[in-house]
Amino acid sequence: MTQLGIFVDRKTLSNAEQLTALIRCRDVAEGMGHHVDFIFPVDINKIPRMDALFIRARTDPMNVTYVAARMAGFHGIPVIDDPQSIQICSDKINMYSHLIKKSISLPKTIFFSKNDLIVERVTQMFDELGSPLILKEPSTSFSLRVEKVNDIAGFFRVARRFIKLSDWIVVQQFIQSRYDWRVGVLDGKLLYVCKYTIPSDTFKIQASVNGHLVYCGVESVTSDKVPPQVIRLGIDAANAIGRGLYGVDIKNTNGDAYVIEVNDNPSIESGEDDCYPLVFEQIINHLFTK
Repeated sequence: MTQLGIFVDRKTLSNAEQLTALIRCRDVAEGMGHHVDFIFPVDINKIPRMDALFIRARTDPMNVTYVAARMAGFHGIPVIDDPQSIQICSDKINMYSHLIKKSISLPKTIFFSKNDLIVERVTQMFDELGSPLILKEPSTSFSLRVEKVNDIAGFFRVARRFIKLSDWIVVQQFIQSRYDWRVGVLDGKLLYVCKYTIPSDTFKIQASVNGHLVYCGVESVTSDKVPPQVIRLGIDAANAIGRGLYGVDIKNTNGDAYVIEVNDNPSIESGEDDCYPLVFEQIINHLFTK
């Protein structure tokens, strides 16, 4: 019997939705004839005994999930997500560079060096990109260290904070919308589509508002109800990164579609796949046919 390892940590199991999704993934895999082991960081040495590895914990080159992905790769074990995808998607400078190289539609984007933090250069960016601007610290995830600034004073205030963490900042044109499309892509093929409705008191899918964490609404949408250009753009953006599992966030405004970011190993736990009951089966099939 083939062995599927599902790599998890305590945070993966922190709420009922995540736990339910993990159990559903396990049940699907076992129904397909595979044996499933949940592997925690303390059990990482079990990975070489697996036939495939599915990482269901936060991926980052600076934490143990990257070690797990590298260990699987070293032993020739198919893994989602692969180390290269983790490296690219965890660094927004790297990610956007891959997208720009493939001419993927993005909001107007500038890579801003700490050496550019002078009034003249900041004024020039407002002239080029308009107001407000979006600033992103390159290692951000889950909408952390992504802020909107309306003027030069706000830019300096946020940039000085971000520059303590990175020599570079991503500066982008603000695209107004009340929702994001999330296009799930696996091995260059559409996996699912959902719509994230952004809370009215923020511009992000997750944010702290008055000391409380607010989340977007999630609605699974059948592909025939999604603008075709959104699906095409999602697949093209994923292919610019690799052939793994990606969640591509897209804004579709006035008929134009823009990739906001590509997430490796996206969450599938809040109803993103309600209209796509075969998501976990497709992921498992992909792992065992690589």
